[in-house]
Order: sequence, then C-alpha cells, then structure tokens
Amino acid sequence: MTSVESIGPNMDKQNWHCDRITAPWAPNTPGPDTEWLFRKEFEVKPFVQAKLAITAQGVYEAEINGHRVGDHFMAPGWTSYDRRLQYQTFDVTVMLLNGRNCIGVRVAEGWFCGRIGFEGGHRNIWGPHPALMAQLEIYYADDTVQIIPTDGTWAVQRGPIQLAEIYNGEKYDATLEVPYWSTIVPEGAADFAYTGQPALCMPPLPDALKLTPGFGEPVRRIEIIQPVQYLVSPTGKSILDFGQNLVGYVRLKNIKGLRGRKIILSHAEVLEKQELCVRPLRQCDAVDQYILKGDQSGEMYEPRFTFHGFRYAQVDGWTSDSELIDSVEAVMCHSDIKDVGSFACSDKLINQLYQNIRWGMKGNFLSVPTDCPQRDERLGWSGDLALFAPTAVLLFDCYDFLKNWLVDVWYDQQTLDGVPAMVTPNATLPDPVWCRRKPCAIWHDVTILAPWALYEETGKLEILEQQYESMTTWMKKLPRNKEVCTHLWDTSIFQLGDWLDPDAPPNAPWKGKTDAQLVANAFLIHSLELMARITDLLHKNEEKLEFEREFEAAKKQFQEEYVTSNGRLVSDSQAAYAIAVCFGLLTPAQQERAGNRLVYLVRKNNFRIGTGFAGTPFLCEALALTGHIQVAYAMLLEKGCPSWLYPVTMGATTVWERWDSMLPDGSINPGEMTSFNHYALGSIAKFLYERLAGLQRLKPGWKKCRIAPCIGAELSEASASHESPLGRVSCSWKTTESGEKQSHLEVKVRVPPGVTCEIILPEGSGELQKTVGQGEWTFETVFMRDYEWPVKALPPKT
Repeated sequence: MTSVESIGPNMDKQNWHCDRITAPWAPNTPGPDTEWLFRKEFEVKPFVQAKLAITAQGVYEAEINGHRVGDHFMAPGWTSYDRRLQYQTFDVTVMLLNGRNCIGVRVAEGWFCGRIGFEGGHRNIWGPHPALMAQLEIYYADDTVQIIPTDGTWAVQRGPIQLAEIYNGEKYDATLEVPYWSTIVPEGAADFAYTGQPALCMPPLPDALKLTPGFGEPVRRIEIIQPVQYLVSPTGKSILDFGQNLVGYVRLKNIKGLRGRKIILSHAEVLEKQELCVRPLRQCDAVDQYILKGDQSGEMYEPRFTFHGFRYAQVDGWTSDSELIDSVEAVMCHSDIKDVGSFACSDKLINQLYQNIRWGMKGNFLSVPTDCPQRDERLGWSGDLALFAPTAVLLFDCYDFLKNWLVDVWYDQQTLDGVPAMVTPNATLPDPVWCRRKPCAIWHDVTILAPWALYEETGKLEILEQQYESMTTWMKKLPRNKEVCTHLWDTSIFQLGDWLDPDAPPNAPWKGKTDAQLVANAFLIHSLELMARITDLLHKNEEKLEFEREFEAAKKQFQEEYVTSNGRLVSDSQAAYAIAVCFGLLTPAQQERAGNRLVYLVRKNNFRIGTGFAGTPFLCEALALTGHIQVAYAMLLEKGCPSWLYPVTMGATTVWERWDSMLPDGSINPGEMTSFNHYALGSIAKFLYERLAGLQRLKPGWKKCRIAPCIGAELSEASASHESPLGRVSCSWKTTESGEKQSHLEVKVRVPPGVTCEIILPEGSGELQKTVGQGEWTFETVFMRDYEWPVKALPPKT
C-alpha cells in the first residue's frame, strides 16, 4: 500500500509505476505472430474506487473478471509511435470484487509492428514486437492506494487469434481458446492449469516518447448493418450484399458445425462479373477465418484486431442449419466523432451524393484521417485532408480528432528536418526518398490549411498556436527559385499537381492537363495569405508584415508568369481557372474574363468535370463567384462520366477515388490505384451547404452567418443545418410557381444565441436583405426566374 497521485486524464511518466512487458518469445519472432494473453491474479479488500490506466505498443483489449473494460476498438489508436503513445483510463470500480480478482489483456501487433504502408508496406516500422503497459489503482477509505502494475509477475501465453493484421485480416481458432484466462478459476475446474510463462520486462520507454491521453475521440463500434441481399455468384460462391460500402468487420452468429471446420470471410467493395472483385485491394488479403470448436449450441465470432472496407462479403464453409443471411451482420467502426451537419434537397440523386460523402468520411476517420480503408494503404495522406478539411468540419465535429492528428504531423515534420511527411503517422520511412523528404505543394500545405479550417469552424486560436511552429517551419523550408520568380516554387521540384485529373492516364495520375507548377504556386500564395492572417490573429506583427510582403510579391510573380492581361491562364483548364478565381489571384477584370472562360470550358466539355483532387473543391464555387450559378448546377446535376452523380447512378454508396473507378459497362478501372471509398472528391458538400441550401459561415466560430440560397435549375427546395459552437443554425427554402417565370419563395431560418445572421433573398429584380439575431424566422418573397434552364452545352464543330 502506498499514497500516490491518482490516475488522471494527464498522467506524467513519473505517475506510471509499471514495467513495459512483452512475451518472452517476442525477440525471436520475425514475422506475424498470434495475439498474446497477459494475465494477473490479485487480492482486494473492501475498497472505494478503482481505475485502470493502460496502453500498448500494438493494440489491446482488457478484461477484468471476464468482463470487457471499455468499448474502444483498436486501442490505444494510431499515433507517431516513436514520439507519442496514447493511453486510456477507465473507471473499473464495478468490475472488481472483494477478495480474489483477475485482470487479462489481449495484445496484438496492430499498426505498431504489423505490416503497414503502400506498395506492400513494411513490418516493424516503430518496433520489433508488441508490448503492454498497465496499472490498476485501487483506492481505499484510508486514502491508501493499492497498485497492480504490469511487471514480471504477470503471465502470458498465445491466444486463439492466430493472425491479427490490418491488411491480411484475422484468423481465430476457437479450438485454442484458453478457459478462465481473464477470470479466477472457479471451484469444480481444479483440473485446469494456466500454462502461461512469466512476462518479459523491457527497458523503460525512451525519453523522447511522450505518453499522452490524446485529444481525439476513440474508435468504437458505431452501427450494426444487416445484409440486404444473398447472392450466389456464377462460380457458386455465397456472397452477402450489405447495401452500403462501410468500414468495420463481419460478425457471425449461431455458428454450428464440426470441430475444426473453417469458415472464411472475404471482403470487397464491388463485384465484377458478379464475383467478388479483389484486384483493387492489391497486396491485401482482407480475409478473416474462424475455426469452429464444435459447440452445437451455437458459436459466435467477430474480429477484434482488424478492419476492412467492404460492401460485399463472401462466406465459404458455412455449415449451420440457420440461414446465412440471418446469421451475419456488419459492424461499422470509426472514430466516435459527432454528426453536426445535415443537408437535403428536392433532387434524390444529390441527396444520395451527400450521404455518400458522409459515409466516406466516417469510414476514413478511423483513428487518423486515412485516404482509403480497404487496400494495402489506409494511410493519413496529408493532401486528401488539406483539401477536404473545410468540408469535414461542416459534416462532423472533428476538431479534437484533427487536432490530435496534427500533433503527429508536426512530430513527423521534425523528424524529416522540417519537411512534412506525405502521410502521418509516417509509415513511408523505409520507402523511396521521393515520398519522404521531397517538398510537395497541397500535401504539405496541410500544415496551414487544416488548422485554418478548424479555426474558422470553432474560433479557437489554440489550434493556430499549437500548429504555428509547424506552419512557419514549412513556409521556411518550401524551396523557391534561385534566379527567376524567386518568390515562387523551385521549378525543379516534382509536383503532383491536379492529382487524378480525369484525362490523366490510369497509371500516371499526376499527368493532368493543368501545369503542376501553376497549381503549386497558387496554393503557395493562398498559404502565404493565410499566414498573414494567422500572424495577425496571434499578434505577431513582424511576422505578419513579412508574410504580407511575401504574399504580394508571390502574387505579382504569379500574374507575370501565368496570367495574360485579359485573364487567360497558360493552363487553359477548369482546374486552373477555378483555383485562380477562388484564391483571388486575379484582378477584377481578369476575374470576370476567367469566369467566362471557365464557363466556355465547362460547356465545351458537356458539363463533365475536368478537375482532379486540387481543382474539384473550387470548381462550382468559382462559377458561383463569377455569376454563373446555373452553369454550376448544370455540372452538379450532370450524370455522365466524369461527374459527381455518375457514381451515384452506378450504385455508389461512398465517394470514389477516381471519377471512373467503375466504368460504364460495370468493369473496374484498370489502373492499379482504384478505390471506392475516398473522401477528397466529396468536397462538393461544402457547395451544397453554402450555395444550394444557402447556409454560410461569415465569421470564425459562427458568430456571424449568412442565409443566401442560390435558386436555380429545377431545384424546388433545400435545407441544411449545422451544430455550431454556439448552437444549431439551420435554414430551409421552398419555391412554388406563382406566374409566368415568377416564383414564390419561403425561407425558414433558425439562429442560436450569440449569432448574427444576414438574410439575402432574391426579390423581384433585386434582393431582399435583412439582419436578424436569435430566434426562428420565416421570410417570403416573390422573384423572377430569369435564368436559362437547361443551360446548353456548346454544339460540336461541324
């Protein structure tokens, strides 16, 4: 017994009184290993409270007296393990008994030392094997504390999970289950003998590694999804369709069969020729296996230490009497971020598009913001998040989640001498130099773009303060030209540009039609402008003046290098004009000309999208800014490929990585990089909120907003709501015909306390403008529908 500081949300290392333990065979295990079952028995007298602090280099699940501790999935979560390891604390008072007790912890490799990374990945990036740290503190009425720490008195043995890998899946052999491994052996089972070996104590954690509770929400099992269809493939395979591309795993119930029989679960996002299409998974098996123990009363299985991205699951080896479709369900898993946005309109396909964007974000926000959840990748690509962050904050409360990830962005950046990693946590360290240390526009601009999006949403300066050194370090490291255009990007640096331009070759996604240097410099100027605003907010006056000078100089050189006096750009592409317009890189006269040129290109392309990752977030907004909202709606409503609605017409339930991940004939894009769950192109949701529904944030933290719906196309109603830091703000509008080219508009608005709201509505040939505060408001007006619909494409040349 001792008197120590109790477990709290921010334990310093000196408050950890436990050893870091591992299995004695761990140092001699070069490849994938089984899960390990750690176990400790202990005595407790009448007590007041009990808390458990726990973490692992790997992933863990803890049990006390046979009961699961907490509800986290893949704990402790994925961080830059060489610099930061998260831990969790749980109140376990109700789980302990007076007298004898037992704590057990399952540990597996997870991201820490399992295979991770693209192009096959690597093992043991952060360490050679898993390890466990835990301490159970029991508080007594006399203010003393009993500590049950991990140390050499714990026992460990292999568990029934024979393989637990992120990519390859989980193999569970129920014939190897260990009875009573996390409980006291009951009377009547005296013949049972626990065969574990003493745990091996390891050296303390390195001084550079920080133990932290983290900021973000844990990953949890969020939702159960039932299969909607049972299919038999042409080769006789049993396939279940869950009707939704999701992230998680398949749970089996009421399994019956002979001992030793094997059930195999294979996962895929799509079917091709009515068979499971696994080619896009690349070097990723995505297969779970369950070996029956032969319990004829029925068995149950669900993976603990893996997850998959899938809509379809193929089940081989099912032998139970019960119907397969009644015994299988999907468990959706993601970080437990709060849903804060809603949108709907009169077009069902757009509504489905919005839901696809939500599902894609949920599935990819699993511990870190990943690019995709299914293939041999699932990495925190910085470019995807840099472009999607302004949309993400409208859909879900991801402030803490992204704040947590951005800490690791800065840690990895320091490891790479100030250049941000392409992915964080940096699983590319063993890979070629091009993906590790080479500076790259957009991807590395995440250091500025993501914190700025979080600040605008919440009004919290702390995120700018937290990431300030990361931002300024990147701006100093960004290489400029030495002779001509010395304020712009060094032209010798390879740039990804408008990544995945639909005209780029399938296996060369960087070869878009827009000059990659133009794109890079546009984002550089945008970042410099934001840095001038950030330094002003943080009262860093000298730095502010420096960034303002650099911004003006770079903008001038951009004009000289890429823009004619009349507003034509050297890259005559949708992406070039959209980015230049939205970033304010043009004079007013040039802006007008650029808007007209963008309209020409869009009409010439039959309203099909001609942008990749970089240009897409700005395409419709640029048309709106230059007075062409009906052209923007023509693009939004286009169903041909490439377009936002094309995947919806092909049955998509998430956003695709490529505009044509599935070709019109149902075959899968031949490119090696083909995912059906990428959120980046879902950035159009911001346009849906701000232009179609008309709900716009004007000041950080939503202290001021605007309701200004853009009426157009044949859309007759729309609504949007957002749980802002000050409360729920919402709007809805509906039009009805009231005469020739005349419409009646009704708008309903809800404004929370502390928010001022501008109302801008069309009225006759002018606008109705009002400013309101807290309350629920209804506005009605009559206006002229004086726009052309449908907008016509340019006729082909004869």
